[in-house]
Amino acid sequence: MEESLTKGGTTNVPVLSVSIASLPRPGGGDILADIHFSAGKGECLAVIGPNGSGKTSLLRAIDHELTVRESDVRIYGRSVSALTRQQRARQIAVLAQNDAPDMRLALEDYVALGRIPHARDMSRREHESIVTRAINDTGLQKLRTRSLSALSGGERQRAALARVLAQSPKLVLLDEPTNHLDPQARVELLALVKSLGITVVAVLHDLSLIESFADRVLLLSQGRALAWDVPERVLVSERLYPVFGLTSFTVPHPETGKALRIFEVPGYA
Repeated sequence: MEESLTKGGTTNVPVLSVSIASLPRPGGGDILADIHFSAGKGECLAVIGPNGSGKTSLLRAIDHELTVRESDVRIYGRSVSALTRQQRARQIAVLAQNDAPDMRLALEDYVALGRIPHARDMSRREHESIVTRAINDTGLQKLRTRSLSALSGGERQRAALARVLAQSPKLVLLDEPTNHLDPQARVELLALVKSLGITVVAVLHDLSLIESFADRVLLLSQGRALAWDVPERVLVSERLYPVFGLTSFTVPHPETGKALRIFEVPGYA
């Protein structure tokens, strides 16, 4: 039976709480410093910042793949550093940038890899039911017997997400999940992630995707948090220009009247 990290806790305990004082860089300086935030059940957090700002390192620190001495990362109030690798895998699922599966695998077999941390918890039939649900939730039921090599880039990303869902995590970490996808596939993938009701921390490059996806945004620069707030308070010129050299403004949608956020590089409009 799957162990619970919420036993004896309260519903007010955040799914994830992060406090990182310092992650030193070899040779001097910090990879990460003064990072503090939390995420509740079902919240989607977007992490943004220029290349080299520490976004991927932050995800690796949350999953304890990077050991940070001066840190306190907790899932449902329990220190991640106190969990075994299997316990972490039962609670945290990661979709990494460099995910490189065996392309000969059938989609359903690839998704079933997500059940490995729970292998002894239930019957084969129960495992298969969870795999089927993950495949169906990501709209891949007609492709389940195809090899990964026969899928499009967007289909492979959805297959990777299905594997993550099959892991039955409490927290999902996504590192650039929309890379190599066309604009429509990017929107569809993030809409799917948001609809699942799982706590998500996602590193994103495309700022135009953030307002419809994220409940909160963490803005990093040179390993430090410059902002941690709702999207409409982070995606403003005062925050973005010092980091990205971008300004932003909103215009009404010509048909719906809904505010659309526009990003531009001053002098190149």
